[in-house]
Amino acid sequence: MLNLFRLTLATLVVALATTSLEAAPTVPDSVVWQEAIEYSNPGDEHLQLNLARPKTGDGPFPTILCIHGGGFRAGKREFYDTLCVKLAERGYVAATMTYRLAPKHQFPAAVHDTKAAVRWLRANAATYKIDPTRIGTTGGSAGGHLAQFLAVTANVPQFEGTGGNPTQSSSVACVVNVYGPSDFTKSYGKSVDAHEVLPLWFGGNLDTKRDLHIQGSPLYWVTPNSAPTLCIHGTEDKYVAHEQAVWLVDKLQAATVEAELLTLEGAGHGFKGADAEKAEKALFEYFDKKLKK
Repeated sequence: MLNLFRLTLATLVVALATTSLEAAPTVPDSVVWQEAIEYSNPGDEHLQLNLARPKTGDGPFPTILCIHGGGFRAGKREFYDTLCVKLAERGYVAATMTYRLAPKHQFPAAVHDTKAAVRWLRANAATYKIDPTRIGTTGGSAGGHLAQFLAVTANVPQFEGTGGNPTQSSSVACVVNVYGPSDFTKSYGKSVDAHEVLPLWFGGNLDTKRDLHIQGSPLYWVTPNSAPTLCIHGTEDKYVAHEQAVWLVDKLQAATVEAELLTLEGAGHGFKGADAEKAEKALFEYFDKKLKK
């Protein structure tokens, strides 16, 4: 009973930390803002996204899919509303998505949803002035993992799911991975909540579901066809160890994939102040470099 209480309390803390109600974003006149657009409906779940895009210009515009964090069990798409508006001001179409959460929906449901969202963006490119050849993705923590997973599994049929628009590609052109885990087999003992979070998402711990921990780790899917990557990670992260980013960037580079690591000395999980500003600046510069003509 005590363990159950601790697990419930930990879940509540994560939920409060990552899903606090965000104020509606301030939308300037230069941006078109649309909320609650359904992109997929697996099991009658009616998954939605919010989307920001430039009001003027013929496009097509480079596009960014933003994926929220929350330990695969919490979080809301609204966390990235403000970033989407900022990206639209910089000449992007930007979307932030809802995906199915654990423990009700275990791996790979969330992966299926992110891929469905990318396919939906391509299928609706004409409507929203999206350039289907210039779609990038970003996310933090669990969202960083899901963004990275898109970048390394573009041609792996088992992860596509049945979320709609099957003729479209789920590939992405680049990723900014903000403290996302890369190898779940090495998370236990290095993360303060891996022993709580990962069994909920994989349906068991490393002893009982090692195969899924490996399947769900981006590190094991790296190939020379993986998308260019920027990892941003703090050295004092207690939830996802900084070494997870080092391993990923090293393996990507060994596979001749363009990969960079921005290390923020002393930063923890969830950047604040100057660290948050530095990370956002790096994100903007990376997408500008990779996606703007």
